Amino acid sequence: MGLKNSAYAKAFGAFAPLLRGLPPETAHTITIRALALGIAPKGGTPDDPALATEILGLRFQNPVGLAAGFDKNAEALDAMLCFGFGFVEAGTVTPKPQPGNPRPRLFRLAEDGAVINRLGFNGGGMERARVRLRKYRDRQTGASARGIIGINIGKNRDTENAADDYALAASAFAGLADYLVLNVSSPNTPGLRDLQAKEKLAEILEKTEAALAETASSKKTPLLLKVAPDLDAPARAEIASLALEGRVDGLIVGNTTLSRPDSLQSKWRTETGGLSGRPLFPLATACLFDFYRLTEGRVPLIGTGGIASGEAAYEKICAGASLVQLYTALIYEGPGLIQRIKKDLARLLRRDGFAHIGDAVGAAHRQGK
Repeated sequence: MGLKNSAYAKAFGAFAPLLRGLPPETAHTITIRALALGIAPKGGTPDDPALATEILGLRFQNPVGLAAGFDKNAEALDAMLCFGFGFVEAGTVTPKPQPGNPRPRLFRLAEDGAVINRLGFNGGGMERARVRLRKYRDRQTGASARGIIGINIGKNRDTENAADDYALAASAFAGLADYLVLNVSSPNTPGLRDLQAKEKLAEILEKTEAALAETASSKKTPLLLKVAPDLDAPARAEIASLALEGRVDGLIVGNTTLSRPDSLQSKWRTETGGLSGRPLFPLATACLFDFYRLTEGRVPLIGTGGIASGEAAYEKICAGASLVQLYTALIYEGPGLIQRIKKDLARLLRRDGFAHIGDAVGAAHRQGK
C-alpha cells in the first residue's frame, strides 16, 4: 500500500539528503528496496489528454518513460508507474545471474548533473525478473492496469554466442512484456558494442525473431534495438537500413557514451564507463535527429540521454522521438521531475499550436532546424 502523496513528499524530503550522503550504489539499492515495499505516491493527477499517444500497437497515457538501468530486476514496477511515468523499462536482464564488474563502479558527477557507471549488467537473471513481472501482471488487470512495461535484455559476459542469449531472454518475456529491447550498446560488457555491426546484428535479429515466433503468445511483442550515441555515420546508416527492412519495430537512441565533453567539472570525470545525464544531451539528441532522417520518420524512435526538463524532452520529440526516457536526472531532481516534465510538455505543445504530442514528432525536420 503506497503512502498518500502529501505524506510521501514529506518522507522523501527527509530521506533524500541521507541517500545522497551514501555511496551511489548503496543509495540505489536502498531506494529500490523501499520502492519495492510500496513507498510511493498513491493516485495522482490524470495526464493531459494531449500527451496520450499510440505507437508500437500500444497506448501510452503520456510519452515520458523510465529508462533501463534503474530497476534492473523488475522490483519496483508499481512504484515507478505511480510516480507518473507513462511506461517503465526494466533491465538490463541477462539469462543467467551475474555480479557485474568490481566495485566501485558507479560515480556521481554532481557538478555536471551526470553519472558514470561501469556496472556490467549486474542482476539476478531472467527467471527472477520474469517471476516478478508475472506477479505484476496478475495484479494489474483490466481497468487497474497503470502503464506499459518494457524489458531490456542483454547477453551474459561469458556467453560466446551472443545471439543465443538474446533469443533465450526474448522467448522468456514474449507475451509478458509489452515490448522488448535488445541492448547491444552498453560500453561495460567487453565486445558488446561490436554487436552493432550489421552482420552480427543480423544474426541476433534472426535468432531472436525465430525464438519469438515459436512462443505460445497470441500477440506479437514489439522488438526494439538500443543503440549507442557514439555510432559513426556508416554504422547509423546500416542500422537504419535494418530498421527500414522491418527487422526491428523501433530504435532507442541512445545509450551512455564513452566520450567525455571538455565541460565536465567533477573529479570523477576520468573514470572508466558510460557517461549519462545532462552532458550527454547534445550528442544523443544529434544522433536521434540523424536516425529520424535516415529512417525517413517511418520507424518509431525513443529518445533518451540527458533529459532533465520539459524543454529537453520537447526537443527530443521535435528531433524525432515518439517517446522519451530518463533516469539520471531523477538522482538530482527527485521524482517530482516527472510531473513537471509532463506539465511543461503540454504547455509547449499548446504554445506551438500542436493539439497532440504526435503532431510534434519530427517537427524540427519540417522546420528545417
